[in-house]
Amino acid sequence: MAHTHTHNHGPADYGRAFAIGVALNLGFVALEFFYGTLSHSLALVADAGHNLSDVLALVLAWGASVLVRRRPTQTHTYGLRRTSILAALFNALLLLVAIGAIGWEAVRRLMNPGPVEGETVIWVALVGIVINTATALMFMRGREHDINIRGAFLHMAADAGVSLGVVLAGFAILATGWTWLDPVVSLAIVAVIFIGTWGLLKDSVNMALDAVPGGINLTEVKDYLGGLPGVAEVHDLHVWPMSTTETALTAHLVIPNHQAGDALLNTTATELHDRFGIEHTTLQIEIGDTEDCCPQAAVDTV
Repeated sequence: MAHTHTHNHGPADYGRAFAIGVALNLGFVALEFFYGTLSHSLALVADAGHNLSDVLALVLAWGASVLVRRRPTQTHTYGLRRTSILAALFNALLLLVAIGAIGWEAVRRLMNPGPVEGETVIWVALVGIVINTATALMFMRGREHDINIRGAFLHMAADAGVSLGVVLAGFAILATGWTWLDPVVSLAIVAVIFIGTWGLLKDSVNMALDAVPGGINLTEVKDYLGGLPGVAEVHDLHVWPMSTTETALTAHLVIPNHQAGDALLNTTATELHDRFGIEHTTLQIEIGDTEDCCPQAAVDTV
C-alpha cells in the first residue's frame, strides 16, 4: 500500500483581503448607523445591522482559512482542513437568513408603503456599493476554486447589489414619487442572491457529506485506474473533499504478479493530481490470490 500527496495546490492565502474587507465593512457599518440615526432612517439602521452580520461572515471565513493551514496532530490527523467546509456551510445559511429578512421587510413595505428617505440614503448606499464591490473583487478569483472564498464573495456581492438597488430605487422614487419601487427592487435583488446562495448551500452540504467534489467524474477516475499496466480490477474506490480546496482518494488495485514496486504508485498519484486535481492518494495493491485484502509494505512519499 502506498500513500502519496502533493502540496502545490494548497489553499491560497487571502489573509490580507480578509483584513481589508473586515476593516472597510466595519467602517461602513459605523457610517450607516451614524447617518441612519442622524436622518431618522430606520432602513439605514437596519441595513447597518445586516452589514454587521456580513462582517461576522467575513471573520468566520477568515478564521477557517487560517485553521485549514494547521498541521496534523495526534487528535486531528488531517489537521483542521474541514473547517473551511463548515464555514462555507454556515455562511450559506447566514446568507439565506439575511435575504429572508430583507424579503420579509420588502413584502411588509410593499403592503404598507411608507416614506423613503431622500438624498442621505442614496449617498450612503453609494458608499456601500464602492466598499462592498471592492471587497468582493478581492475574492473574485478565488471563488471558482474554494467555496469558503465563494461564501465571502457572495456576501459582499449581495451587499453591493442591495446598495445598488437602494440607489436606483431612490432616484426613481425622487423622480416619480412611487414608493412601492423600493420593496419591488429589493425583492428582485433577493431572488438573484438566492440563486447564487442555493448553489453555495448545495455544494457545501455535499462536501460536508463527503460527496465526490464537483468537476471530478468518478467513472473517468475508475477507468483511468483500470487502464493502468497490469491492473485487472479496481474496487473500494472513494473520492471525497478534505477541505474546500483539497481532495483525497483511496482505492484497491488488483494487480496479479505485481512487480512494479513504488514507481507505478508514484506515477499514478502524480497523474491523478494533474488530471483530476486529487492531492492525497492512497492505493492498496492486491495480487488477487485470496478473497481477503493482502496489503503490501506501506511506503509514504512526499
